[in-house]
Amino acid sequence: MKTPLLAFFASSFFALSNSVVAAETPFAIAIHGGAGTIEKARFTPAQEKEYRAKLTQAVETGYKVLHQGGESLDAVTAAIAVLEQSPYFNAGRGAVYTYDGGHELDASIMDGRNREAGAVAGVKHIESPINLARLVMDNSVHVMLSGQGAEEFAKEQGVELIENNLFDTESRYKALLKAKQKLDKAKATSKEYQAVHKALPNSYKMGTVGAVALDKNGNLAAGTSTGGMTAKRYGRVGDAPVIGAGTFAENESCAVSATGHGEYFIRYNVASDICARVKYQGKTIAEAGDEVINGVLKPIGGTGGVIIIDTKGNISLPFNTSGMYRASKSNTQATYVGIFNDE
Repeated sequence: MKTPLLAFFASSFFALSNSVVAAETPFAIAIHGGAGTIEKARFTPAQEKEYRAKLTQAVETGYKVLHQGGESLDAVTAAIAVLEQSPYFNAGRGAVYTYDGGHELDASIMDGRNREAGAVAGVKHIESPINLARLVMDNSVHVMLSGQGAEEFAKEQGVELIENNLFDTESRYKALLKAKQKLDKAKATSKEYQAVHKALPNSYKMGTVGAVALDKNGNLAAGTSTGGMTAKRYGRVGDAPVIGAGTFAENESCAVSATGHGEYFIRYNVASDICARVKYQGKTIAEAGDEVINGVLKPIGGTGGVIIIDTKGNISLPFNTSGMYRASKSNTQATYVGIFNDE
């Protein structure tokens, strides 16, 4: 039987040991559901509660995988799949409409251990694009598959194709009608497609979901999924499936998932630029993220944000818009959920 003094030292030793283990093996996850003109006045209390609940569900789903010793890739896939099933976010069942009234989905995923990656673009009949991107990474010799070819690969992998109209939502359809009205009005003064398209507010050009994670083995992963841009045409593909632009992960630096006006994120190679600043300039993820999102993109009109995580479990969630749906959790940080820029 232990004396009170021995019991005290024993309990102190185990408490210290546990704290050391926690410090040596950090694990964490962060998610986003898109950035843009997200202002509190536009939400009813019930709507805000529903958005926060879904963000909480997604981050907790991914965190559970990590807590149980699972891989960061599995955590990222699980968290994004939750958001793809929600009509609140521009991915999967909440995807925006193309100009022709359909849906074209993009997604990508990357493994920080070895830079293995998988992506799909312009798929129309895939319920979970992030899961298909994972299959491309794991079971093909390619990085990106598009359109019909990606869906042929999906069928070979046993993925059931669904009807495109299963992605329909009333709110997104109303947004399409408003966008086309604005486009038609702009056409009256200009016949140039580029000028007409620029007449659309940025809110029609944004919306993505994503996740980044660090597992107990010190491995990073990142993933992104989107329905793209409202009223997009000609098979437009944004940054979400582009490795280095919308998604990037490497254990030597960090993992990033982006959301915003994709053309800018492609042109400025945003996700990998942030990690390069960490790797080669010794910047923290907070410094690197702020430099790119606010110092590089904002002055040229590139709106959006990113979620970033490093191998120490540090998390940064910078954005240059009025809001970004976001959440995070780690073994040292309680669940955090944010929507607006003042929280």
